[in-house]
Amino acid sequence: MLDGPRLAPLSGQPARQLVVLLHGVGADGHDLIELGRALAPLFPDAAFVAPNAPDPCDWDPARYQWFRLAVRDPHEYRLGAEAAAPLLDAFLDAELARHGLTDADLALIGFSQGTMMALQVGPRRKRPMAALIGYSGRIAGPDRLAAEVVSRPPVLLVHGALDEVIPIAAMHETAATLRAAGFGVATLERPALSHAIDPEGLTAGARFLQRAFATGAA
Repeated sequence: MLDGPRLAPLSGQPARQLVVLLHGVGADGHDLIELGRALAPLFPDAAFVAPNAPDPCDWDPARYQWFRLAVRDPHEYRLGAEAAAPLLDAFLDAELARHGLTDADLALIGFSQGTMMALQVGPRRKRPMAALIGYSGRIAGPDRLAAEVVSRPPVLLVHGALDEVIPIAAMHETAATLRAAGFGVATLERPALSHAIDPEGLTAGARFLQRAFATGAA
């Protein structure tokens, strides 16, 4: 079972929203929970959780990965994301049940490989979640999405134009794949940014979440 650091709602009341933060390769939940600390004042009724990925990282066993990246090609991404998806799905179900919430109250925020996992799991959930935000990532197995999509949460993709790990072209390809499958997608390209999340990207994500939680559609 996945686990990781959590933040209770700042309001001190039972959670009305759940934001799940998915880290990238060679990181852990403590890295991404800092996004939760930054967002929490804007979402005082939201609980935040950043689960550690299930496998030790190939190059640092003290850190984690969702799946191996020995060969960087879309076929491997798809196989890895598919294998890890049931664990993440079960975690989401358990966290929602813990707070007495539904998918309509849920947002996924991923970074890098965490974005791949968010895009793998989110569209295949039985009911649409409130929002899905992907930073510096891409979709795994784009050719499979149209045939496997079950729900279509609104999506925001944010990517640095100078990303040396996952090129900016991956964001445009991912957005095109999602739109072709009927998703509403917003994109933000950060011109001087590499493989990271900057304040402007975080602000864009916060505004996207505010609209999603307020109206049910971003």
